[in-house]
Amino acid sequence: MQSRSDPFLPTCQRSARARLQRVRGRGERPHIGDVKRYALTDAQWRRLEPLLPPERPRTGRPNHDHRTILNGILWVLRTGAPWRDLPERYGPVGTVSSRFYRWRQSGLWQRVLEALQAQADAAGLLDWDLHFVDASVVRAHQHAAGARRSGAVGG
Repeated sequence: MQSRSDPFLPTCQRSARARLQRVRGRGERPHIGDVKRYALTDAQWRRLEPLLPPERPRTGRPNHDHRTILNGILWVLRTGAPWRDLPERYGPVGTVSSRFYRWRQSGLWQRVLEALQAQADAAGLLDWDLHFVDASVVRAHQHAAGARRSGAVGG
């Protein structure tokens, strides 16, 4: 197995590593590794932030950072993992899950979707003429309907 410092590595692998080291060496941020796999980008966050409730309510305790909580919600939804497997970097499991369910109950997700659709429509990015309808038909086996069979035990 070849190591990273092996001079016989393909040139593309050596140059990519060298570029990242040079960028780090100049005090700049590297382009790879800073963004978590399921995290919102800065551009996505700028579009979502005004649509969310204020982080600091008029009374009571301030909320946890909405961006961190939203990244945790997206992590669970994208991975399909149970809430209990949420990584610690997203905050307490109870906080993240309760925020998701409270926002769902209040209709926030629907309002966010409608607002983003309205923005995209105003920018001419939506094509309302294109629709998809699923018309697939799957025939069930006769035993799946729950009808009794003739000659069945007990029937």
